Amino acid sequence: MAILRGFWRFLVGVKDALALLFLLLLLFAILAVRQGSAPISVPEGGALVLNIDGYVVDQATDPDPLSMLTGGQRLPGETEAADVIHAINAAAKDKRVKTLVLDLDGFWGGGLANLQSIGSALTAFKTSGKKVYAFSSAYLDDGYYLAAHADEVWLAPLGAVLLTGPGGSGLYFKDALDKLKVDVNVFRVGTFKSAVEPFTRTEGSPEAKAADQALVDSLWETWMADVSTRRKSADVRTYMQSLPRLLSASGGGFAQAALKGGMVDHIGTRVAFGEMLAKVVGSGDDGAPGGFNGIALADYHYAHSGAGPMGGDAVGIVYVSGEIVDGEAPSGTAGGQTIAGLIDEALTDDSIKALVVRIDSPGGSVTASEQIREALMTAKSQGLPVVASFGPVAASGGYWIATAADEIYAQPSTITGSIGVFAIIPTFQRTLEEFGINADGVKSTPFSGAPDVLDGITPEVGALLQASVEDMYARFMRIVGAARKLPIERVNAIGRGRVWDGGTARQLKLVDHFGGLDAAVDAAAKRAGLKSGRVRTVDVEVAPPIPLQVLNSLFSADEGEAAPPDALTRLARVQQFRSLSMLAETSAIASGPSMQARCIACTGLRPTSAVAKTPPPAWLKWLLR
Repeated sequence: MAILRGFWRFLVGVKDALALLFLLLLLFAILAVRQGSAPISVPEGGALVLNIDGYVVDQATDPDPLSMLTGGQRLPGETEAADVIHAINAAAKDKRVKTLVLDLDGFWGGGLANLQSIGSALTAFKTSGKKVYAFSSAYLDDGYYLAAHADEVWLAPLGAVLLTGPGGSGLYFKDALDKLKVDVNVFRVGTFKSAVEPFTRTEGSPEAKAADQALVDSLWETWMADVSTRRKSADVRTYMQSLPRLLSASGGGFAQAALKGGMVDHIGTRVAFGEMLAKVVGSGDDGAPGGFNGIALADYHYAHSGAGPMGGDAVGIVYVSGEIVDGEAPSGTAGGQTIAGLIDEALTDDSIKALVVRIDSPGGSVTASEQIREALMTAKSQGLPVVASFGPVAASGGYWIATAADEIYAQPSTITGSIGVFAIIPTFQRTLEEFGINADGVKSTPFSGAPDVLDGITPEVGALLQASVEDMYARFMRIVGAARKLPIERVNAIGRGRVWDGGTARQLKLVDHFGGLDAAVDAAAKRAGLKSGRVRTVDVEVAPPIPLQVLNSLFSADEGEAAPPDALTRLARVQQFRSLSMLAETSAIASGPSMQARCIACTGLRPTSAVAKTPPPAWLKWLLR
């Protein structure tokens, strides 16, 4: 046995040495590639090309190392909104950048609140006297929103402008659960807390549908108002109503219909678009057809990364992005323990004088939300101002966290509120009976073994759970009331699970000001007494392990499709990811923590490309630890 143990230790040592050698080789390889490549420079008189790949999000999800190593399913990428906005703002002042190009062929969408922030940056860019051009093979709602800010909108000859507006269908499982004889026990407070309805109804309740309809109507009105303001020639309502007639008049051509409807300015190939730009900014160095003098977003971000303040006082930015869960979680998911730890780390950094908590989350675990809120309250008690900045969604648990802030910034299209709490516990006693299985046992108290998912929930346990939910809802209302200086009766009237758009939320005093992340940073800096002007910011987040960063550098090259999908295919894929996201959210509700503050109606309105990602196996996590 001693010989076997020694041999085993030898094998483990060999494995460790090989793993370390493999990772070192990867590291040296990437360093060699970087050192061997020429430094990135911004071309004089060129164009900044915003070639946004995938979705625009607040915080990108950590890449899946197994997919990178095995070449698994490629999902739409993620581009952080702050990177896009900072690049546009920098280019507006950069004398080397003559114009800006929106290359939207790879763009899949983003929350309207983030699109509004990007749109504001584009508007400011144009005030500097520089022009914006847009090109895509197909424009859907989000892509066209950005294109509407351009001086010229180009569309491929086989392209289309297909607008649908927010909204869509969800899944309801009551009939299926009845057939499986699964009992769903729901404990909630709030007429509009519809997150449990997929398990208890065959369709949405009238109250929930009325609230959701009001929300999507408001978001659509905001979208159309913004587009109409930026693009005078586009009458969206008329275009959508007359699209069949325009198609008939143009012989069935979507591109010609878009041109006649004033939605685009030119129909042309990508080569023709590039040739037009070459007349404005000059030809590209490679001499390829349609080439022009320009720099891509990622390259410009890298070349400009050292232009900001490198030291001194700063505002720290903490991201609460994605589902709020207990314990640790990677970027793109809001782990209560992870984010609370980051806030504690910010307190130890003497250069951080204020915090901005950037929230883009439909909620999740109540205990994790409270853990993050308490960490922010601790930061405030130690003299650190806290300002909340809402992204596309800051609802339920996301709003719970925001109550710790001194003030709250949101966009008119931000989805917020949903002040409510629920618990959902499925039980399987009838399912087991179908197979001749019965549950029995002994108890020392009425609550022994509770909640019993095998034998059902007793009235005593049910009363206890309902009382717990009501107590948590009362606590939620007290927190909101104290933070927003509102009486409890008023909080209850605007709570009960109701979801609001940002404009209405401001009227209801759930938010203080309109503005994006930059406005929140300025407010935090002012509260901290920092000098006006460009404020240094520090992203307070967990850096991926070095081996994972190396893998990401090696495998993050553009893997775009040979040709972008046509408009109908692109629309179908966007809806596919939306459906997967809602299905994943519904599954999380059924299997997640027992006490939740979550808005399922928000899920379809918050972009995500991470819903189908499979976590790496334990052995790969260990290897990359």
